Amino acid sequence: MLDQFLQFVSRNQLCSQSDSTLLTVSGGIDSIVMLYLFREAGFNISVAHANFQLRGDESDGDQQFVTEVCKAFNIPFFTRRFNTEEYAWENSLSIQLAAREMRYAWFKELADAKKFDHIATAHHFDDTMETILLNLIRGSGVDGFSGVPIKNGRIIRPLMFASRKQVEKYADVHGIVWREDESNHSDNYQRNYIRHHVMPHLREMNPSLESTWRNGYDKVNQEISIILRASEKWKTEYVREFQGRTLVSKTALDEYPGNPAMLWRFIRNFGFNFDQACDILRAVHGQPGKRFTSPTHLLVLDRTDIIIIEKKNEWNEVIVNGATGAYYMGPWSLAFHSVSETEPSDSHLNNSQDTAILDASNVSLPLTWRKWKAGDFFFPLGLGHRKKLSDFLVDEKLSVADKELVTVVESNGNIVWVSGLRIDDRFKITTATTKRIRLEISRL
Repeated sequence: MLDQFLQFVSRNQLCSQSDSTLLTVSGGIDSIVMLYLFREAGFNISVAHANFQLRGDESDGDQQFVTEVCKAFNIPFFTRRFNTEEYAWENSLSIQLAAREMRYAWFKELADAKKFDHIATAHHFDDTMETILLNLIRGSGVDGFSGVPIKNGRIIRPLMFASRKQVEKYADVHGIVWREDESNHSDNYQRNYIRHHVMPHLREMNPSLESTWRNGYDKVNQEISIILRASEKWKTEYVREFQGRTLVSKTALDEYPGNPAMLWRFIRNFGFNFDQACDILRAVHGQPGKRFTSPTHLLVLDRTDIIIIEKKNEWNEVIVNGATGAYYMGPWSLAFHSVSETEPSDSHLNNSQDTAILDASNVSLPLTWRKWKAGDFFFPLGLGHRKKLSDFLVDEKLSVADKELVTVVESNGNIVWVSGLRIDDRFKITTATTKRIRLEISRL
């Protein structure tokens, strides 16, 4: 098994003997066998053990066991205790997800602090088979059939060449002692149910299940690599970033007419689901302005593009009290400056897109900075008469997504500036202006 281990590590370029590798060791058979293999191969290793305090004395016993193994082998050792149940409750997570989040965050923190090149977990091929079945049950897309990745950034899984039986045989032959987690025998977890009840039936149907599955697994991953290359090419041709938003050209959907898969592969990164991708595909050539929301983003069908912007919840109006400095709302920062009389009074300064120069004698402090709303009106600079702000935004040819981000600055209930677009004519500077106020808006 050692030869297979070394060949697998080398073939997949997981790590070298001189690299600094952090092994994540629970004390169970899989992680202890991984430790023994790395040690026998002469790799430069350290060990991290997470104590989730879920099994009382048993959890403490695991920690003590791993501590003693590392001490006996003179291996650098790190451990941390987690209040898993409290974290799960505070973040509305299952115990399993909470433990996963906390341990991976700690492993990364530890690797950053101690400059480890790799973080090794003890997943083997049985784990990937179980993961694929779970993903299938949960309605995963094709990516779910790739199972547990062999390498993901710094995280490596050097036992993925081995089955559970191979791991058990290696431990038996070498007289390796490990700690048994009694929760592994419970069917309360979906993975355990699959392991105890589904996999045995599949092995009855196919005694060579592991080797047959591995052949299919390799084929699927090769096909997924083709899909990923096609996806990257699609993104390069049709997706662009502009002023804090993501734009997808509507012509991108002509590449796969009637098929929402490529669109979903992209927009799921923003929290949108497959059903929404289907709805978007049906609506994309209809009237512009239709919108879709995910927990984190807004998607708008514009004239030529699909526009995706992050939802910002901090849109409460802001009082600008006249103190020089920056104020914040949503994705915006607003800088306030009181300008001295010695600065130039050229009226063209009023027309700067991101800057407004106002006649301070006409402005009453404090100012109110807020999102625009239906019914707003102002006197656009140079127009000479009142205009509804909604009509002004149409004339400016703003997309629905852009309109979502428009803010205004008010003085005594009068709009002095449609931020980033136009000041109100009543507050412009003139040759008679002696003191000015300068406002500057920028995206965070």
